[in-house]
Amino acid sequence: MKFKTSLLLITIFLLSSFTIFKDKHDLNIVFIGDSITYGAGLPDAGKQAPPVICANYLKTQSNIGAVDFSNQGHSGYTTLDWLPGTKAFIDAENAAKAFANQKAQLMFSIKIGTNDSAMKGTHGAPVSVEDYKANLKTIIDKLLKDFPGSLVVIEHPIWYSPNTYNGSMYLQEGLTRLQTYIPAMDDLVKEYKTTNPKRVFVGDTKAFDYFKTNAETDLQHEQGRQGIFYLHPNPKGAIALGEFWGKAIAKVLK
Repeated sequence: MKFKTSLLLITIFLLSSFTIFKDKHDLNIVFIGDSITYGAGLPDAGKQAPPVICANYLKTQSNIGAVDFSNQGHSGYTTLDWLPGTKAFIDAENAAKAFANQKAQLMFSIKIGTNDSAMKGTHGAPVSVEDYKANLKTIIDKLLKDFPGSLVVIEHPIWYSPNTYNGSMYLQEGLTRLQTYIPAMDDLVKEYKTTNPKRVFVGDTKAFDYFKTNAETDLQHEQGRQGIFYLHPNPKGAIALGEFWGKAIAKVLK
């Protein structure tokens, strides 16, 4: 009887262990984005930028193994700066090819749209919602084609104050336009469910409202042409944003 009980316990342990190890993902992530992704204005972007926080968060998850990443955030970039054939796009693809562990799950985390929404001052601004969606689709189509086993996660944008006006003019018109991109992102993911099932996902959806509510504490106080504006996360906000991304990515991998 003791032998049968011991055998049963060993079997349960082995099955549980197999399940745990089977579901553990090694992960390579290329973060495609703008100054928010890059970590503009942070004291040490190399350690504090949202992609760093995201990767560190993912390493703590039971279903995720080793995590490597490349931060391809570029200040001021719009979807036009990321189209296939541009230097930014080529660099992002080269980053994906350069990961040491090519057997890991490759993922592209995309957060672009803030600069597209500007009234003027950035490449192509203002970018209409139709053009934004078309550009984003062109970028993703090429990534899916060039990296057949990859996944793409589209992160929703974060809120910025309606007086945002630095080198580029955003203001309320830009903020309103930015919010029209969100349903376009979600619609694009729905379309991919038919054309490329289980490869393109909606990522974080919570950060926009979070930063709208916590602007004073989580966004940098920046001097602009219409007073102090809020656009880029400070160290506290970068932690929050990175963890929002990490939680969304971990959910995709479950």
